[in-house]
Amino acid sequence: MKVEVLAIGDELLIGQTINTNAAWIGQEMASRGYQVQRALVIEDKPEAITKALDGILPSSNCIIITGGLGPTKDDLTKYTLATYFDSPLEIHEDTLSQIQSFFASRNKPMLEVNVQQAALPTKASILKNRRGTAAGMWFEQNGVIFISLPGVPYEMKTIMTEEAFPLLEERYAGATLYHKTLHTQGIGESFLADQISDWEDRVRAAGLGLAYLPSPGIVKLRLSSYTGKENEAQIAAFFNELEVRIPEHIFGYDHCSLETALGEQLLQKKATIGTVESCTAGLLAQHIASISGASAYYQGALLTYSNELKVKIAQVNPNTLAKHGAVSEQTAIEMAANGRNILGVDYCLSTTGVAGPTGGSPDKPVGSVWVGLSGPNGTIAKKFQFGDNRQRNLEMTVLSAMNWLRYYLKTN
Repeated sequence: MKVEVLAIGDELLIGQTINTNAAWIGQEMASRGYQVQRALVIEDKPEAITKALDGILPSSNCIIITGGLGPTKDDLTKYTLATYFDSPLEIHEDTLSQIQSFFASRNKPMLEVNVQQAALPTKASILKNRRGTAAGMWFEQNGVIFISLPGVPYEMKTIMTEEAFPLLEERYAGATLYHKTLHTQGIGESFLADQISDWEDRVRAAGLGLAYLPSPGIVKLRLSSYTGKENEAQIAAFFNELEVRIPEHIFGYDHCSLETALGEQLLQKKATIGTVESCTAGLLAQHIASISGASAYYQGALLTYSNELKVKIAQVNPNTLAKHGAVSEQTAIEMAANGRNILGVDYCLSTTGVAGPTGGSPDKPVGSVWVGLSGPNGTIAKKFQFGDNRQRNLEMTVLSAMNWLRYYLKTN
């Protein structure tokens, strides 16, 4: 089955909202063996919607439409689709009852605009939305399926998962595809490709697909088989080679996050961790604690953004700061070692650096970061040099610190 995604909303066009719906639909379609061949973003105007529907690709079997189904006057998708498919609106009693229950359960009044959300095209099959008030709609015309969904991500995902995908799977069998994705940290895409060029040649010679999927701090490698799971063992063997070759960079597969991988290592060691943060200002703590069950190993943080608090809270020696500065190996070591004692943890990570875009110097340019790691066997620090973008520098610091500790725990 070939699919097009049509996202409706001015907020998407002006960059006020990121179109995460298209990414999720693409991932879910691919996992079922369906091909998304095009994604469009258009204005929430009848003429724009009609033009997009008239211009669908001849090869498309299914059009997924998101957005423009809310209760306000600027939500025009339903009315445009009713006109396009020559389908008058009528109150759909089951949907009206669901909307009434939705408001009653929240002890909120139901307005006439909410009642009108139950006025739906008579030619559409209605897809229940148990998490909101805008129902999904399923039209068919000239052998093409049109599925209209609300733009709110959790509502869209619920309707697709619970209503639309089961119907699509009855109609179309997915292609026999199999994907497995390996996650690396701390090595850029070009350096990674150079180190594994011989491996890549053998992967492609075996008839497998290989994709590099880079993002700040992380590069994913996806291997694909076009004959299904019969190549699962072969793909696993290829990835096992990389685990031997670059173990310090590989932290997981598929949906495993770096936070999850670090948490698993701490649980295996039955170890606790704390953080002392300067430049990351609590971001490292947020990442580590974002995993359900993190309280089993994560104890807490000291946030010491200023030099005064580095001395007062993290007990960094004032002479260390005077001689070496806040962004230094010595300061990172004292932050981590003292933090380990203060927090009473087995391991402690510290971060101190120049996040930018201002504040750099010839000796310590923007992007210079020291990470300290203190544990039962002593305290060490590592210097990283990132770029000139503040937010990326912070994210890279957090990822680098977590991966360093993950690999340290695995090998010590």
